[in-house]
Amino acid sequence: MKKVVFTNGCFDIIHRGHVEYLEDAKALGDTLIVGLNSDKSISELKGPNRPINKEEDRARVLLGLKSVDGVIIFEEDTPLNLIKIVKPDVLVKGGDWKIEDIVGNEFVLERGGEVYSLPFRAGHSTTDIIEKIRNSDE
Repeated sequence: MKKVVFTNGCFDIIHRGHVEYLEDAKALGDTLIVGLNSDKSISELKGPNRPINKEEDRARVLLGLKSVDGVIIFEEDTPLNLIKIVKPDVLVKGGDWKIEDIVGNEFVLERGGEVYSLPFRAGHSTTDIIEKIRNSDE
């Protein structure tokens, strides 16, 4: 039986930190499913100037990575309903999340699954990239 890994996020401007994170997530199982925040949910989370890239474009870029097997766009504030549908064996978020704060951790653990907070890679963030672009005009 294949081991399904699930993670979620905005993945607005794909960068090295994202690629390495997704590779690490995939290494924990056989199939990696990414829950992708919709444009609407990102605007609510990060403000009216985000996302930079539309959800269809973000999904297509993610699907182009060899570590990603599937992408599901979700509208809700959290991916809990999607996690309950996917029923992953492994739930993963980046190291800026404590395991007890990862949405869906209780559901996955109750089913005998695993939950990981993977190491955060400093110096690689979409916010930093956007700030660098904005400041390049000065």
